[in-house]
Amino acid sequence: MGIDEMREPTFLVLAALADGAKHGYALIHDIAAISEGRVTLRAGTLYAALDRLTGEGLVRQSSEEVVDGRLRRYYDLTDTGAEVLAAQVDRLRSNAAAAERRLRSRLHPGGATA
Repeated sequence: MGIDEMREPTFLVLAALADGAKHGYALIHDIAAISEGRVTLRAGTLYAALDRLTGEGLVRQSSEEVVDGRLRRYYDLTDTGAEVLAAQVDRLRSNAAAAERRLRSRLHPGGATA
C-alpha cells in the first residue's frame, strides 16, 4: 500500500493499535472514539482490514484467549506498521498546515488577523 492510498478506516485501525494490542471489539469501540463517532466499523469489515494489514506486515496477531467460551484474538502494530502510521501522520499534518495557510490568507487577506 502506498502512503497516499491509505483510507481513513485503515488509518484509524493503525492509530487504535498504536498504544498497544487490542481485540476486535475493543478496536471497534476505540475507532469510534478516535473518530468522534464518524467512523463505525462492522466486525466483518474490521476483520477483513486486519487480515489485509496482517498480510502487508503492518499488523500481527499477538495473542488469543478464550473468554466466555469464545475465542478472542488480539492484534498489535508491527514496527513497520508504526513507521507507516508515523509517515501518514506527517503527510496529513503537512497537508492540513498547507490548507490552513491558504484558508487563513483567504479569511484574512493582506495579512490582517482578527
